[in-house]
Amino acid sequence: MKLEGKSIVVTGASAGMGQAIVTLFAQEGANIIAVARRKERLEALAEELKDAPGKVVPYAGDVSDPAVCEGMIDAAVKEFGRLDVLVNNAGIMDDNTAIGDVSDEMIERLFRVNTYGPLYAMRKAVRVFLEQGEDAGNIINVASVGACHPTAGVAYCASKAAIVSAIQNTAFMYIDKGIRCNGISPGGILTDIPLVMPQANEFGFERTSSLLAHSPEMGMPEDIANAALFLASDDSHFVNGTIITCDGGWTCF
Repeated sequence: MKLEGKSIVVTGASAGMGQAIVTLFAQEGANIIAVARRKERLEALAEELKDAPGKVVPYAGDVSDPAVCEGMIDAAVKEFGRLDVLVNNAGIMDDNTAIGDVSDEMIERLFRVNTYGPLYAMRKAVRVFLEQGEDAGNIINVASVGACHPTAGVAYCASKAAIVSAIQNTAFMYIDKGIRCNGISPGGILTDIPLVMPQANEFGFERTSSLLAHSPEMGMPEDIANAALFLASDDSHFVNGTIITCDGGWTCF
């Protein structure tokens, strides 16, 4: 087992990529604080994985709230004695709106979940890692190919681009402190996000749809979980400040 005994926090754990990450990590022996807003789904996931080598502890909360981000890290330290890995996976999509039409509400909502939440969690995790000492910890942020390609609206793309910058900055800042920070940029992944996305902006959707001609078939949440396992394990000990693109070659254009 590649994660035996590791203490890990995973956000956005109730569905899609987050659920796949929690499932794989628990099977690989990790003890996990599984974070999402939907408590009942977290409890169902913990029950489903009760016989896995690792333990899954539900933690209900919204990562756009800094108190939740602090609390979930504290929960890992209290429950498991330390924190080894933080996986910032929680995220939401916009409605493909371009800058000329985007609302204040859309900008605020996307940045609070996609950018502020991971930054709050990273801040708390780094402070814990520094207290733990040498080879202290590991951060994995789920970004998006939208950080570098216009595959969605301006709010989503900008919020994910900020996370890519935060990954590289954090890796550089703490390179001598035993703290690694890497990211995963998924392309089209088959999750329930399309079911909860707001209705698409007509102009923006027309523009972003032109990129779909280059898209391969959709990936699966397990594809992202496998990339996260590599980054969370000791196999990636010499990988730092890197973004792994998982898009089936979509962004080769």
